[in-house]
Amino acid sequence: MSTRSLVRRPVRVGVVGLGFMGLTHLRAYARIPGVVITAVSDPAKRPVHGVVPGVSGNLSAADAWRLPEGTRFHEEAEALLADPEVDLVDLCVPTPLHVPLSLAALAAGKHVLCEKPLARTVSDARRLVEAVERARTFFMPAMCMRFWPGWDWLVERIRRGTFGRVLAARFRRVSTPPGWSRSTYFRGDVSGGALLDLHIHDTDFVQHCFGSPRAVFARGLSRLSGAVDHVVTQYVFDGDLVVSAEGSWIMAGDYPFQMTYTVNFERATAEFDLARGREALRLYRDGRPAATVPLPETDGYVEELRYFVRCIRRGQPPQRVTAADALRAVEICAAEERSVRTGRVVPLR
Repeated sequence: MSTRSLVRRPVRVGVVGLGFMGLTHLRAYARIPGVVITAVSDPAKRPVHGVVPGVSGNLSAADAWRLPEGTRFHEEAEALLADPEVDLVDLCVPTPLHVPLSLAALAAGKHVLCEKPLARTVSDARRLVEAVERARTFFMPAMCMRFWPGWDWLVERIRRGTFGRVLAARFRRVSTPPGWSRSTYFRGDVSGGALLDLHIHDTDFVQHCFGSPRAVFARGLSRLSGAVDHVVTQYVFDGDLVVSAEGSWIMAGDYPFQMTYTVNFERATAEFDLARGREALRLYRDGRPAATVPLPETDGYVEELRYFVRCIRRGQPPQRVTAADALRAVEICAAEERSVRTGRVVPLR
């Protein structure tokens, strides 16, 4: 059967990497009909009696997770890629492994979901996109903000012009240092610093909302990793649209993770603050009281995986986010880093 034809049986998933994001994805798949977890792999985290140990993360801690009965454990990723009982390979591994494991999984005839960023360098990201274009199976980068409740709401209001055009937009994503995996995150040559590992969420969301900027101007600093650990970027568009984003992982003490946006339309202001929980999204309009916008009880991880599984089962390539989109996000982040290093506006081609 062609890998691009309708799939009537459950999609069989193998997860590579059992850190915070791997555990997060395992929990998300458990909420999606038509999915079976058949295999996992991590040379450093062998499940004990079927239980994957818990781990910390920026949003919260991922508690220990009991794997479904019969789930196979492969110590090496290559063994999972060769497993005939795996249709979809979910890569939750350090950034330098994204390209080689994605290429190997595509070559093995698997569908691939790959965590962000697509690659540590622009050249590697381009190499992967070329392979994706040749593949007979589907590939999707895990850019979860495109699926996050309150953020997908914003995209729809922008595209429909519900409140008129956008005048200005500001995004902020900051946390304390990612101490749960110092050997990965504190090496800028591996992680790319907060700019590439964390701030890329907002860089991608900016292009999702407004298209690719024509230039960027960024100020930032290195504190922990040797790469950019705190960045504030102005995205330059034609006309008078004002868009900026801040990303950091150098906040001190018990400073809470913050994920916010403030968007000024001609006829409204929308504000999202993850810390407000179920009341995260508020809408302000002249002559009316502030209103809390109801949000569904889900998150971007569940919805991105649900979407990709649906694409696989329907035999339709993903459109909401593509490898080319993820490549452009890496290219824009690289331009932001050049701007930080040079103190200049950096144009984008």
